Amino acid sequence: MSASPKLHLKSVLVRRSFFWATLVLFLGSAIGHWTSGWVSYVHEQEDHNQPAEFSEYVPEALRDTFENWEAEFMSVLWQLGGLAILYAAGSPQSREGDERKEKKLDLILKAVDPDNADKAIEKLDQEYART
Repeated sequence: MSASPKLHLKSVLVRRSFFWATLVLFLGSAIGHWTSGWVSYVHEQEDHNQPAEFSEYVPEALRDTFENWEAEFMSVLWQLGGLAILYAAGSPQSREGDERKEKKLDLILKAVDPDNADKAIEKLDQEYART
């Protein structure tokens, strides 16, 4: 029996909470960077009696953004994102131990309480979203 969409969504949000927190921090810092850069750009243009045009600001902001990413963010992103994607989120090495343990525990539960084991396992699967 499959879990309800609401439980599945909650499971995805909880299991990927580090990703969501990182995404919020990234978007917040990117918005802050571009906003403060725009304000600085407008003041600079005013000092030179030039109009502030967004189309001229974008290349400058992109250059600044990529310089920051190249120097610091990309290495951290790869360390965290690469680890999460390649190891923790799905590689066989990261999951084989837990899956084997869960199957062993399921067998033990079925041996100890064969009449109620399937209901108990289903309840646990729904509650803790077995992947």
